[in-house]
Amino acid sequence: MVAFIRFADSLSAAFGKTFGWLIMLMTFGTSYEVFVRYVLNKPTAWAFDVSFIMYGTLFMMGGAYTLSRGGHVRGDFLYRLWKPRTQATVDLVLYLFFFFPGVTALIVTGWKYAARSVSYGEVSVNSPAGIPIYQFKAVMVAAGILLFIQGIAEILRCIQCIRTGFWLRADEDVQETEDLLLNKATAAESDAHP
Repeated sequence: MVAFIRFADSLSAAFGKTFGWLIMLMTFGTSYEVFVRYVLNKPTAWAFDVSFIMYGTLFMMGGAYTLSRGGHVRGDFLYRLWKPRTQATVDLVLYLFFFFPGVTALIVTGWKYAARSVSYGEVSVNSPAGIPIYQFKAVMVAAGILLFIQGIAEILRCIQCIRTGFWLRADEDVQETEDLLLNKATAAESDAHP
């Protein structure tokens, strides 16, 4: 059980971090477009489509990674007050009755949507560039499959917590800037007042 949880966490992290590099490409593409549009007065026909596609791809492919790190929005004002076993029980029910039906619908519908798009070689209608976008429709299916795998890991994580009373957390690989600053301030304050 723990081995599958670690595998799913690693898989989600690998995809999340890999697709996270799209931020750099989006930044470059948007900066280029701003430069040529406002400095050279020669806007491109493709910049909007490319940034739109990359953002959507980043958002979809980062979902499983975010799930593995507990980063999705939840009603923490109540949830954080519960004991871990209660949290795990509620999470287990929510995964079974809401998460998996939704993710399954994403995969099935995404498959149909992508297959139809590939069949007629869909291109973007948002700009005159006519950028092919059928290959990006498959991202919905890939993201759904990753979410499904990570969802199984989260179910196993809930079962583990119900049994032991403790959450098995994913390995820490990133920290929020606010947490780093808070830790730094706390360390500096404790050093100043020994």
